Amino acid sequence: MQATPEMAITGFSSWEPGALSLGVFFFLAAGLVATILVLTVVITRRKPEGQKALPYECGIIPTGTARLRYPAPFWLVAVFFLLFDVEAVYVVSWAVSFTSLSWASWAQITFFIGVLLLGLFWVWRKGGLEWGMTPKR
Repeated sequence: MQATPEMAITGFSSWEPGALSLGVFFFLAAGLVATILVLTVVITRRKPEGQKALPYECGIIPTGTARLRYPAPFWLVAVFFLLFDVEAVYVVSWAVSFTSLSWASWAQITFFIGVLLLGLFWVWRKGGLEWGMTPKR
């Protein structure tokens, strides 16, 4: 690249994208965000009233608390998802490169699948594979 008189003075070329244009863009974006935040504080009224303090639930009068506990089947489904979806990524990538791997990789994938089977048996024992209605005990 040929040095122009402009580059000799400033170190930046106006024809090539570089740090100067990135810096200008960053400061313009930060200035815009700061301006919008300041305007929202200055322009809006903040008067907490009775109706404004209530949560909006599509026109329905809210009852009870919004803090609900997740039922146990929710967590069992999450573990079930990890067992059968995320592990597929690792097992398939291992299977694709199977011919170029050593015995150590075979031992590692065997350990990995063993841990997954332990998780599967735990979900099975807890009733995570029962999808129908269960009688009360």
